Amino acid sequence: MERKWYIIGGVLIALLVIAAVLMVYGPVPREVQLTAADNGSEIELKKGDVLVITLKANPTTGYTWDVVEPLDEIIEQVGEIEFKPESDLIGAGGVQIIQFKIVNAGRASLKLVYHRPWEEDAKPLETFAIQVLAH
Repeated sequence: MERKWYIIGGVLIALLVIAAVLMVYGPVPREVQLTAADNGSEIELKKGDVLVITLKANPTTGYTWDVVEPLDEIIEQVGEIEFKPESDLIGAGGVQIIQFKIVNAGRASLKLVYHRPWEEDAKPLETFAIQVLAH
């Protein structure tokens, strides 16, 4: 019978430690993955969530994805845009990965363009736009 109380006591202590850690550091942020299929959609997120957008790209052609819709106090870009090639071949295409963090509640537009940055008067080859509703 005593052993049973030791086990119950150990479980309760473990739960208290977990609760204390969550109170100090907060809940683990959710990571939401989007692709070209999500273009034009509205996404509901919570403060602290991380939005990861993965889009096909080939920077060796001069084309790259850039954020053009001004970011505001709701969405914040995290780090630089990352490129992952689909193979080791020179000039291979792949995907560009752009990460954002939701820093406040509200509504925001997010727009990316696939273009050659130096061609200022040319239309982008592609666009990706979503509406973000953050709670």
